[in-house]
Amino acid sequence: MRWSVLMRALGGVVLCGTVPAAQQPSQPADDPVKTLVAQLDLDRYKATIRGLTQFGDRLEGTDRNRAAVDWIEAQLTSYGCPAERHRYVRQPPPAQPAPTGAAPPSGVIASGDVRMGQGGSRLRGVTRPTTPATDPDVQPDAALRALNAQPSVPGGREQVYCTKVGATHPDEMYIVGAHMDGRGFGEGADDNASGTALVMELARIFSSSDVQTERSIRFALWNSEEDGLVGARAYVADRAALQGQEIPSGSGRYPEPRWLAMIQHDMLLFDHGMPRADGSVGPEQRPEADVNVEFQSTSNFADQAMKLAFFFRDANAKYATDYPAAVGPHMTNTDSTPFMNLTPAVSLREHERGMHIGAGWNPHWHRPTDLFRTYSDADFRLGLNAAQTTLGAIAQLAGATVRPSGGR
Repeated sequence: MRWSVLMRALGGVVLCGTVPAAQQPSQPADDPVKTLVAQLDLDRYKATIRGLTQFGDRLEGTDRNRAAVDWIEAQLTSYGCPAERHRYVRQPPPAQPAPTGAAPPSGVIASGDVRMGQGGSRLRGVTRPTTPATDPDVQPDAALRALNAQPSVPGGREQVYCTKVGATHPDEMYIVGAHMDGRGFGEGADDNASGTALVMELARIFSSSDVQTERSIRFALWNSEEDGLVGARAYVADRAALQGQEIPSGSGRYPEPRWLAMIQHDMLLFDHGMPRADGSVGPEQRPEADVNVEFQSTSNFADQAMKLAFFFRDANAKYATDYPAAVGPHMTNTDSTPFMNLTPAVSLREHERGMHIGAGWNPHWHRPTDLFRTYSDADFRLGLNAAQTTLGAIAQLAGATVRPSGGR
């Protein structure tokens, strides 16, 4: 059922290459998708990121993380998208005995590529070590160092989501997600206030009273991603079996509509390119900067996810203003992973997770320099273009329309 629905929505996807501009159908003057995308604004996007950075790195299991969850819930509710909380328990991982005579790692990652050293699956070019911060004293700003000082403790956790209920198919939905927690003793501006702000901005736009969608859209802000995708895994474990159930019977209410696809957003600002020979990274976005749309080639839904990724690339070509999109098959290490064998799943990023992070392309990853002030408007605009891409794709997939009489 869910795949037939998705394939009907993806009926016009081009899988290899792009249609020449002269052959592309023009957008109608009253294109509702274009109307919705136009409501995205760089200053609003930046303001939401800044609002999240007031809570420091938002390490899960801390007071600052809980305060950020409260703030996200209040913002979503103010948009007209009443928030709900999913609760789970984070226990410390069991102690592992030290390996004795264990064989060395095989060097093969899940996608089938060979991992050679620090660069991950990147086989050539300059690489630099990636060294996530583990000591709060590496943060030179005393106020931020104090804000981030509390360590994580095991126990109960909460994560927030809200839902735009579909008018004609409320029992089917697309999940649009990002993780709101971070680490590294900075502000988590890129990782992952950039993705969280994107999801919140889409929730704001789709929740307007003048917007209607045929199918439901859930806007999910996962917690405990940095601790091993714990929040998303808990959501899948608790709610996958509830899909499509009408509760109570005859009510027309579906607490967990059937998953048509899951779209994750994780680190969207910084595509400055390969490290130089001295290990430094360029101060500006590289000329080839793009939005990476990744699927996992070994997942149960690889073919469907690939088609979905190309659909997002085509939405980027239609609706994004500055940066193009590229499709890659190595989605990994983000909250779409727990979903990928249950529904088509893709992830939008600033660059390829399986290659570029491991090769040191982002020196701010899990570092105290992941601060709002680190990034330029050109960087923030890359995140805005990811928002334009997802909004353009999801609006088409969910069947969005805008009432002409509506206004803001």
